[in-house]
Amino acid sequence: MSITADNPTTTQSTTLRDARVPQGGMYEGVRVLRPFPEGWEERPYEHIEVTPQTSVIGAEIRGADLSRPLAPVVREEINRALLEWKVLFFRGANLSPEQQAAFARHWGELETNPLLARGASDEIVRFEKGAAGSRPTYENVWHTDVTFRERPAMGAVLQLREVPPIGGHTMWADMAAAYDNLPDEVKQRIDGAVAVHDFIPGFDRFTPREKLLELQDQFPPVQHPVVRTHPESGRKMLFVNTSFTTHIVGMDRDESDRLLAFLTRQAHVPEYQVRFAWQPGDIAFWDNRATQHYALFDYAGQRRVAERVAVVGDRPF
Repeated sequence: MSITADNPTTTQSTTLRDARVPQGGMYEGVRVLRPFPEGWEERPYEHIEVTPQTSVIGAEIRGADLSRPLAPVVREEINRALLEWKVLFFRGANLSPEQQAAFARHWGELETNPLLARGASDEIVRFEKGAAGSRPTYENVWHTDVTFRERPAMGAVLQLREVPPIGGHTMWADMAAAYDNLPDEVKQRIDGAVAVHDFIPGFDRFTPREKLLELQDQFPPVQHPVVRTHPESGRKMLFVNTSFTTHIVGMDRDESDRLLAFLTRQAHVPEYQVRFAWQPGDIAFWDNRATQHYALFDYAGQRRVAERVAVVGDRPF
């Protein structure tokens, strides 16, 4: 006796379903990941040890004593590493506030910031979160510091004084890589575009109204290019951020909002990021012209204390 199994004929559809996803989405695929601009001369480091942490951003630096004045050759190599890797990490530096400020002054005049809590001097900003009643302030959002100034900070030097037992990391994103990977049509659209930056949106949630009114004349809205050119490396970088960029000049609000939403989402791409797990006394020195950063608030109920000094920058172009 033979049994023949049923083998019904199946018909394959010749029409593929629509593959469209919402406009402005993020897509998988190969990304351009290069730490240096085209034509950059790579040279060995002779006075410091540089250990990259990712393909494009972040390097740990050893061999430099930040507690003393830097020799010119050491300062030059640290600056070159900063241009190449955008954020540098110095483990266990344990600098006093005065030493931290002196290190930053190798790169220029220091900022003061009346919007933030003062540390040991006017140039030192102190971020202190206690265990009781801690809430996120000036954290957990991707941003570039003080782009509401006509001359946003060139860079910043942050030291953690106290670290929670778990969490409290900081992340940085490479905005040159973010620009490199934009679709050509988006690059053409933002070529020459200018955006408005204002301190009010970034500080409104955490600052008394009276303080905002007091300072709004001191910090009027400013305009910066959507794509800035790095003054030292010549590299193009996205220069808009969620905290302070309000709109693109010459666009209606809806169009500007859609484009800014797409551009600011580029900082969220993991391939452009580095994440740093702090220990007390660690220093991070970042190029504020080329990066955005994000301080994680995942340590509610624990204590975290940081101090930062920032170097006055140039007018973006």
